[in-house]
Amino acid sequence: MSTSIQDVAQQAGVSISTVSRSFTRPDLVSAKTRERVLAIADKLNFSLSRSAAALKSGRSLRIAVLMSGHIRLWFTASVIEGLNEVLHAEGYDISIFQISSIEERKEFFEMLPVRRNADAVIVVSFDIDNNEIAQLASVDVPIVGINSVDAQARGFTAAVNIDDAQGSTLAARHLVTLGHRRIAYISTDREISLSFSVQSRFNAFTACCRKEGIEPQVNVCKVNADGHYEISDVVTQLMSLDEMPTAIACQEDGIALPLLFQLERNGFSVPGDVSLIGYDDSFYTDDIGLTTIRQDPVDMARKAARMTLDLIEEKTIEQPFVSCPAHLVVRASTSRVK
Repeated sequence: MSTSIQDVAQQAGVSISTVSRSFTRPDLVSAKTRERVLAIADKLNFSLSRSAAALKSGRSLRIAVLMSGHIRLWFTASVIEGLNEVLHAEGYDISIFQISSIEERKEFFEMLPVRRNADAVIVVSFDIDNNEIAQLASVDVPIVGINSVDAQARGFTAAVNIDDAQGSTLAARHLVTLGHRRIAYISTDREISLSFSVQSRFNAFTACCRKEGIEPQVNVCKVNADGHYEISDVVTQLMSLDEMPTAIACQEDGIALPLLFQLERNGFSVPGDVSLIGYDDSFYTDDIGLTTIRQDPVDMARKAARMTLDLIEEKTIEQPFVSCPAHLVVRASTSRVK
């Protein structure tokens, strides 16, 4: 026979309400009492149902997460890991809404009125417009951004961003300091991308180069229907130039890592013939020796999750808009120009 909340209350010597509060409102129960209640509940293999906890707290115990791109990508997977680490421990589920196209984006916001069943919305690396912000605000829950452009001006409640301007400036200065003047920059299509980092990284990198009198060669990396980068097309674009660049900067490691192998397959030595720098410091960059810009999306997600919980509890956040510094990690793929 299953254990009931009454059984736990009887063995703990407390009321049923105290048992319920030990699970749903621990701030209203003394630490000693809650410890005793949870120990007995664990012994009796009792857990308060999610529906009962939600009803008691007046919350859904669910966080909606709006993401651009594919979940399998390093940044997205890292963010989910960080969010889940904090939110799951507090009894919250994550509902992920993956937006990979303009059509999916339109459908999400059209269906938003019937999705008013989340306690907060976290928007991840998504270039959201003012009209969409207004639609989110109509749900009347906290809106927290992770890598969200102009989050404060656009009405977000809080946000945690990587300082992409700083990171891309570090990348450009590194190449310029090594003596490179023929520099190429590889990005996805900034007009159709849903990720704001694409534009901000591009702007900062090109601005830094232009201050040094350098106009970088910009090449677009296409994305196929399966979400994979068409790296061979990038190599074709580069080899079709009058002169090969002596250095290549990539919007992200997801482009830089396969590009490194493709260049070497086509007879180019990295960094002997061409230096290569990525952005993110993702999987395998250290093993392969890719110079890159480091960010920590797991830690950013943890920060955003803690902010979200505080906002749900209506606590005051001293610094609701946080910018995390980027770091240059120099490895074997960049060297001085010959």
